[in-house]
Amino acid sequence: MHICMDWKSVKFDWNRARAFLVTAEEGSLSAAAKALGMAQPTLGRQVDALEEELGVILFERLGRGLSLTPSGHELLSHVRSMGEAASQMSLAATGRSEALEGSICITATEVTAIYDLAPIIAKLRKIHPGVEVEVAASDDSKDLRRREADIAMRNYRPKENDLVARKIGEEVAMLYASADYIEKYGVPNKLRDLRNHKFVGFDGSDEMVKQLSSIGLEISDDNITVRAGNHMVHWELTKAGVGIGIMPERVGDLEPKVRSIMPSFRKMVYPVWLVAHRELHTSRRIRTVFDFIASEYSAKRRAG
Repeated sequence: MHICMDWKSVKFDWNRARAFLVTAEEGSLSAAAKALGMAQPTLGRQVDALEEELGVILFERLGRGLSLTPSGHELLSHVRSMGEAASQMSLAATGRSEALEGSICITATEVTAIYDLAPIIAKLRKIHPGVEVEVAASDDSKDLRRREADIAMRNYRPKENDLVARKIGEEVAMLYASADYIEKYGVPNKLRDLRNHKFVGFDGSDEMVKQLSSIGLEISDDNITVRAGNHMVHWELTKAGVGIGIMPERVGDLEPKVRSIMPSFRKMVYPVWLVAHRELHTSRRIRTVFDFIASEYSAKRRAG
């Protein structure tokens, strides 16, 4: 079926639309200009010209960065689709295969890799069997700029301008203890009761003490009697009754060997960011896997 296009209604330049798309995803004109390999003033003029052509304001300036206006948000998904179509056209014009093939490395914490990435990657492989996936499960952040990984799932937003980040959700963590631990030490009913309890810490870092203190749980290094080099060992020690540990609520609540401690108290909420190098804009493979992970993760959270 042939669809007649009203070409006279298309009144903007694709280069200007691309300038808007990359600026929106990079968050600033300087980062977008760097990603596109062009001068910042030139890029700024293209964005200004697009606003004039469309008769809308696309960005609000916030310090050195930019924030999308409601009109900008509304147009972004359409322009992103145009960008994907332009990329596919470029691939076809150069004779490159439309099939997704090649290797890709995804890094995430051990907990995220086991409970989130594993089912997502299983589904990805069914849809795109030509993509070879490497999972770098580590609680230490891999350096995307040095190509230690292509895509990362992190609990903080990166500050580097040459990385692209999208917030895809939030996690809630709780304190847990085993039945053996509770039988020996009892259940804390008040915040000050935690000062007399034992905790399983992480490696040699005091980050756990800082995080708990930030939400009103005043403990010290003296409360941490055992430390683990990774989160899954930390969790096994918790289940074994060594001390109170931390785990995302959706994982901890399914474990019959433990119970949540002080569930009515303020919970620990932290963001989940999907991050990639700016090559995301030029690599169809990375873009497709990036979007697939974001979509599947968000859908899983909506499903509860």
